[in-house]
Amino acid sequence: MPRLAVDKLPAYRHHKARGLAVVTLNGKNIYLGPYGTSASKTEYDRVISEWIANGRRLPEARDDLKPDITVSELIAAYWRHAQAYYVKDGEPTSEQVWIKLAMRTLRRLYGSTPASSFGPLALKAVRQAMIDHGDCRTTINGYVTRIKRMFKWSVENELVRPDVHHGLQAVAGLRRGRSEVREAASVQPVLDVFVEPSHLAA
Repeated sequence: MPRLAVDKLPAYRHHKARGLAVVTLNGKNIYLGPYGTSASKTEYDRVISEWIANGRRLPEARDDLKPDITVSELIAAYWRHAQAYYVKDGEPTSEQVWIKLAMRTLRRLYGSTPASSFGPLALKAVRQAMIDHGDCRTTINGYVTRIKRMFKWSVENELVRPDVHHGLQAVAGLRRGRSEVREAASVQPVLDVFVEPSHLAA
């Protein structure tokens, strides 16, 4: 079989309207993530390799990829994973509780939305709802990180397209002093009177 010349490969291009890298295979645009990133170039290599291995044809869609999976269905699938993964000495860890809390607002606002349509603006809307609810900055950042982690897991398990997770990575964490979100209450020092030996011996 003749070796495929590099210049015959479909081009890695910049889709300026979306700010994403794209390659066109068999007339279909495949979005690869933010343009110019190493992750998008790695994704390009993967997509091209699969395309060549399949005789320069796009692989047929698999039923288990569920392109129309909703956010609620994705949360349910991730929760099953979390129940098995976040366990220590046979007991659930506190991470399971944090995941439940993180997904609460996401499910309420976007449960019926196709997971493939959930993008950075949607994630920011979820974050704003958490701010409006009165959660502190560090807690909100933790929730958003867990939502991103769920979408990363969904990519690893071929439940959503890679560009969905890549897009969410563009949402930066809330920074101290850069927003009106409240800070967590600081831990105050214990008064000396409460640590006098007489009190400790009581």
